[in-house]
Amino acid sequence: MLTKKVALGLSKNILALNCDSIIGCVIAARRFSENNFDILSDEEKNRKQLVILGTGWGSYSVLKHINKLKYNVIVVSPRNHFLFTPLLCSTTVGTLEFRSIIEPVRGVHFRNAQDFHLSSALSIDTKRKVVHCQSEIHPKKEYNIQYDKLVIGVGAVSNTFGIPGVTEHAFFLKELVDARNIRDRIISNFELATQPESTDDDKDRLLHVVIVGGGPTGVEFGAELYDFLTEDVSRHFPVLQHKVKVTLIEGNKILGSFDKRLREYAEKKITKRKQFEILQAFVAEVNEENVILSDGTVIPCGLVVWSTGLSPRTFTKQLPFEKDKFGHIITDNKLRVPGIADESIFALGDCADIDVMPLPATAQVAERQGRWLAKYLNGQTDKEFEFSNMGMLAYVGGYTALSDFKPKALKFTGFHSWLLWRSAYLTRLGNWKLRLQVPVDWTKTFIFGRDISRF
Repeated sequence: MLTKKVALGLSKNILALNCDSIIGCVIAARRFSENNFDILSDEEKNRKQLVILGTGWGSYSVLKHINKLKYNVIVVSPRNHFLFTPLLCSTTVGTLEFRSIIEPVRGVHFRNAQDFHLSSALSIDTKRKVVHCQSEIHPKKEYNIQYDKLVIGVGAVSNTFGIPGVTEHAFFLKELVDARNIRDRIISNFELATQPESTDDDKDRLLHVVIVGGGPTGVEFGAELYDFLTEDVSRHFPVLQHKVKVTLIEGNKILGSFDKRLREYAEKKITKRKQFEILQAFVAEVNEENVILSDGTVIPCGLVVWSTGLSPRTFTKQLPFEKDKFGHIITDNKLRVPGIADESIFALGDCADIDVMPLPATAQVAERQGRWLAKYLNGQTDKEFEFSNMGMLAYVGGYTALSDFKPKALKFTGFHSWLLWRSAYLTRLGNWKLRLQVPVDWTKTFIFGRDISRF
């Protein structure tokens, strides 16, 4: 709270600047508070420095809910936006535009512009309480950031299982740049297939899409691809429509975390589509023009989308903390990293797991952890973190979806579930700008079709 001395000085400062607008007063107030540290309250002087690593679901949730009167908040991340991952698949074919599902991190309003670092964390010195960072813009520039409290929420990367050729030739689907690359490859392959020198074998290969991994991401990408083929390819490339083929490769059952009835519905829906196939197999190698299965079968293809689970980042692997067999940082029920004397380091999201309560690596878990951790750091709760699954949603194409909630009576399929899927994600978008942009994109796609421009 401002003291009388601060208030009097602030009013004089504003008058001296001849502010004649609310904006001018706000600017004057900010300048005054930054330049008059000596008369700030003890609470404001003694703010602890909270450093947050990452801008994913967990880290961003902490950032949005933390009390900035109690902490000087610094964020370190190689990307300067929050990505709404549940709708990422929709951008791969143009159902949604890329900027419709990202939220600039600086929109949260940092105390100082320098409090966000477009950098990657390289290491942590727990004794000196320092994070060593490397600039994403100038990789040769490295520096240290001091912390009082540290939140590690760096997420994870796609798991290649060490299979040859995956990193070089497959496309992952975790970041916006992945979606852009997939969209570019899809359009490029169709354009190549129309050129005079393309043989029938070339066309069959170019227009064969292989999806490895039958989880929600793999199934939803296939669903978006199906809509693209039926609604847009039939209009722009009618001669090629019958040559398109999609193969979904999964070692076990698709959508393994869903209810059996919903899973069977999805399998039936996908296999009924003439040019779609679900193949229960394992991939042994990925090459530039084909996928080789463990039984020796060679599948020629023009695009491989890899979505087979998660693996720890290099940064997470080299941290000197206890980890589980999957490489997650182990935490207690208050998301604290054990072994830190002053309990100053926390970990959440896909890079961590609670020792006595393993949780799925989902956006829902990370977001709830971030919200709880902010309350804990704010001093609003001292209870242990608890998680109750709100349910799962998955789009399977053709305006049909799956809704899997705890009560058996709340397990839906079909068009009504699709409406619920869209409504739920629309309400979960971070701000009103995105909540307006996404319906506009959906409407444009419905009326005019998807944009197939290559740039």
